[in-house]
Amino acid sequence: MSADSVNGDDLYDPTGDDVYQPDEPDEPLYEGIEEPEDTLIDRGADPYDEGASPPERPLAVEHQGTTASEQNQGESLDQRLAEEEPDPALQDALPDDGIGDKPGGNGEPRDDEVGDDRAGRLVAPDEGAHEDDEKDLLAEDVGISGAAASAEEAAVHVVPEAPESTEELRESREPPPAR
Repeated sequence: MSADSVNGDDLYDPTGDDVYQPDEPDEPLYEGIEEPEDTLIDRGADPYDEGASPPERPLAVEHQGTTASEQNQGESLDQRLAEEEPDPALQDALPDDGIGDKPGGNGEPRDDEVGDDRAGRLVAPDEGAHEDDEKDLLAEDVGISGAAASAEEAAVHVVPEAPESTEELRESREPPPAR
């Protein structure tokens, strides 16, 4: 018996014909710098001219856990919390920049041309049941139908008459009725 068969090397050969070996991919995983038209980010400069900017100081040399004994010991919770950095996106936001339209909203801008009061159901003068003799877009507000409005009906709001200034509009607003 040879030394290979004693160690079992001839019993299991991972590169043998019985083992599935995937084909090589058509494209290599990394071909270098991608062209701007092949990416979603176009910074307006040639990527070959941009270059790379190294950090000002080494980042992990003085970090806890670079040696084997530190890795075995692990970091304490205080050390982990000391390394926390605030989220830059939250730092850049102003406390009250006037963008959000309501507390807890998704931050959509306040549109002064949209009213807060729902218009209810809009019905044509012929109540929508008869042939429309007039081809004008006329409708009458008949109120909210048991709070079961469709999305399109719920999206229609009453626009107040234009006051002289935006500040007067804000002052004239009444809170919308509870739904």
